[in-house]
Amino acid sequence: MSAPFIQFRGITKTFGGVTALDEVSFGIARGECHGLMGENGAGKSTLGNVLAGIHKPDAGELLIDGVPHRFGSPRAALAAGVAMVHQELAFCPDLSIAENLCMGHYPRRWGGLLLDRDAMRRHAGQLLAEIGVVLDVERPMGGLSTAQEQLVQIAAAVGNTPRILVFDEPTSSLSEPEAQALFALIEALKRRGLTMIYVSHRMPELFRLCDQVSVLRDGRYVGSLARERMTPDAVVRMMIGRSLETHAPRHLAAPAGEVVLRVRGLASPGRFQDVSFDVRAGEIVGFAGLVGAGRSEVATAIFGLDSRVTGQVGLDGAPFPLRSIKAAMGVGIGLVPEDRKRQGCVPGMPCRANISLAILGRLRRLGMLNFTRERQLARRYFDRLQVKAASLDAPVNSLSGGNQQKIVLAKWLARGGRLLIVDEPTRGVDVGAKAAIHALLDDLAREGLAILLISSELPEVIALSTRVLVMRQGRIVGELPHADATQDAVLRLMAGVGRAACGIRKKV
Repeated sequence: MSAPFIQFRGITKTFGGVTALDEVSFGIARGECHGLMGENGAGKSTLGNVLAGIHKPDAGELLIDGVPHRFGSPRAALAAGVAMVHQELAFCPDLSIAENLCMGHYPRRWGGLLLDRDAMRRHAGQLLAEIGVVLDVERPMGGLSTAQEQLVQIAAAVGNTPRILVFDEPTSSLSEPEAQALFALIEALKRRGLTMIYVSHRMPELFRLCDQVSVLRDGRYVGSLARERMTPDAVVRMMIGRSLETHAPRHLAAPAGEVVLRVRGLASPGRFQDVSFDVRAGEIVGFAGLVGAGRSEVATAIFGLDSRVTGQVGLDGAPFPLRSIKAAMGVGIGLVPEDRKRQGCVPGMPCRANISLAILGRLRRLGMLNFTRERQLARRYFDRLQVKAASLDAPVNSLSGGNQQKIVLAKWLARGGRLLIVDEPTRGVDVGAKAAIHALLDDLAREGLAILLISSELPEVIALSTRVLVMRQGRIVGELPHADATQDAVLRLMAGVGRAACGIRKKV
């Protein structure tokens, strides 16, 4: 049997006394797609970052094709043929797509005096075309959705023609059709002989794409499973040491209450138009649609973040002004945004301070913050959501993705309210944290909270939602009650197949 193409031998990495990787050793064969699984904080991304030259291991050895490597930088790893698609996106938001894709190797003319912008645009267009994406390469990165940014990052990685490609949660923001296109690309890359490491919490993806799956737990290598031995229960047992009970949402059995949110004729130029719907107390209303369909844009407009929105929005029968975050929060609306690090929390601040961010006015006395009350309140929600952190004073950026999301949720639970908008609530979190967040949303609905759920994971939307609203090209094209919300029916609406084919009843 030939030696593995990639070999990790005793890889160890610590951060401030916390051991992220503890003598990890296993191999990956040439030309295979190798899955890497584990709970948040298990060390998956850290191992990928070691391979990509972002982190230097404290101990251990990395071999590629039998040659030892110790990369001092991502540039050195890239020179050796290792590229990575990161879960946490990093671009220059004020530069165009083309400028970001050509960064570090800008084409020039006139003896290097001027940038060759035509060549830059052509190159960027070619990179996007390679993965089947059409975007205006002159658009600034800051104007893209998270999913579009993810696609640009994939184009950049593939365009470097690597021999090893690491994917870290690449579909966390992609809708089903975009994800399917990525899978086709990965299968094509595998046929070319590219060796890939695929980090994900989504088992159907891993079972479809991967020849083997390796599992990490608490920074240690647990074992590997070949394709013929991969089952959800076997993988979960390796990840968490036990089977995971399936959560059946209980709010679905209870009758919905009075209308909490009423939206009529909501429109924003170039984003969405004529959007009308209701959300009742005790309901989870799911929004499904392709990237760019307008789901997140509607959510942020309701929360007051769209300066051009028009229409009517009311809470508990009383209208409130659009284009005002203060007004939305004042009537009891909370928003868990799609990008938790940039929009949902302050990563460098303690958990305690993040949980109290939305209620600082209530915690002040004579203009001074009452730290005792803040700590008591933070502890209440810290414990309720079972946040795993060293302490209340640990900075949020020291937590795993799932626990960061729990902190963002805790912030709005601490404030209280009538409507909670959650956009991609389980993006980049492991199966254990996902189950906990699903159970929390179910409990909140059973307590009478109205919830608007946006997710690119159709199984998540279908499982949790009382009703599913499907958007396409900025409009709501149909509504499916829970009993009729099959993946096929939702996908047909997303693709533009008529309502009659799906048995749709559209109502507002």
